[in-house]
Amino acid sequence: MKSKSIILALAASLATSTAAYAEQMTIVSWGGAYQDSQKNAYTDPYMEENPDIEIVWDESSNEAVAKLRAMNEAGNITWDLVDVVAADAMRLCDEGLAMEYDPDEFLAPAPDGTPASEDFGDLIVSDCFIPEIVYSTTAAYRPDLLPEGAPEPETICAMFDTETYPGKRSLEKRPINNMEWALICDGVAKEDVYDVLETEEGQDRAFAKLDTIKDDVIWWSAAAEPPQLLADGEIVMGSSYNGRWFSAIEEEDQPFEMLWDAQVFDLDGWIIPEGLPEDRLAMVKDFVRYATDTQRLADQAAYISYGPARNSSAPLVGEHATLGVDMGPHMPTAPENSKNVFVYNYEWWADYRDDLDAKFQSWLVQ
Repeated sequence: MKSKSIILALAASLATSTAAYAEQMTIVSWGGAYQDSQKNAYTDPYMEENPDIEIVWDESSNEAVAKLRAMNEAGNITWDLVDVVAADAMRLCDEGLAMEYDPDEFLAPAPDGTPASEDFGDLIVSDCFIPEIVYSTTAAYRPDLLPEGAPEPETICAMFDTETYPGKRSLEKRPINNMEWALICDGVAKEDVYDVLETEEGQDRAFAKLDTIKDDVIWWSAAAEPPQLLADGEIVMGSSYNGRWFSAIEEEDQPFEMLWDAQVFDLDGWIIPEGLPEDRLAMVKDFVRYATDTQRLADQAAYISYGPARNSSAPLVGEHATLGVDMGPHMPTAPENSKNVFVYNYEWWADYRDDLDAKFQSWLVQ
């Protein structure tokens, strides 16, 4: 009788802990202004409507692929929803680490009834990828730090021109964007970049161009670093996400100028780790449907200058929630900003990322 009581007590305890676990959702994102925009537009209002659910943030999106691989190997998936770039979503999907989904079953239709698959359209670039925003990696500089008489930079190739623009610059510590910019500034036509980069000779050519500024680069891993370095006068120019530069310029009143030339368009969105227990998956499904509806994606654009991924959200984008700034001209897709964009090839990087990551890290320590 005593043993039966112990078994019942253990079962009750297990049921209680399982229920509590299902009421807590771990969301992985990038930190900073972008994560703040997600909290303001998605998670804070969601928790107000669902007070029994607690959302815990993990700022590990830049390591999402490696960490999900490790979790899968260990058989212990601790994340519930992960914000990743499109190429990483493709890799995770190909490796069976992200869950495939049916957009029209999983996501809310547009207010006029348009199915989600049509409203998101071509931005659903993978069977596992749930789009959120269109953003770009672009550059900014400080006019007051340029040499007297130097023209203000007009192209991304100013990053490689240390004679006209001496001083440190900051680039992301990964091959993506840097390899493409290096080839463009070495004379490769934009439409030929990935054909060239696919060859050993092309990769060597990109690294050779990066060699010309290697000693002048401060490499960043967190997108908040370049705006701070520029504010402190430690660099004269740098790359980061356009939303980070917007935040520094409009919210912090920093004396920066944007350099939109050859900005690299990219997509960011959610993946759901494969193999979640049913109770956690049900919670994630409910949140994702809420967070990706037309209004919620438009709401996010009121906090950061990233374009919403749904067609039906675009007309709802207005002013910044607190600054009163019209957000349209600050979007990477604005006509004035997108005159000379570089279109990122998600599929190419999904295929070549691991190999070029290894080569890039080896090059850094040479």
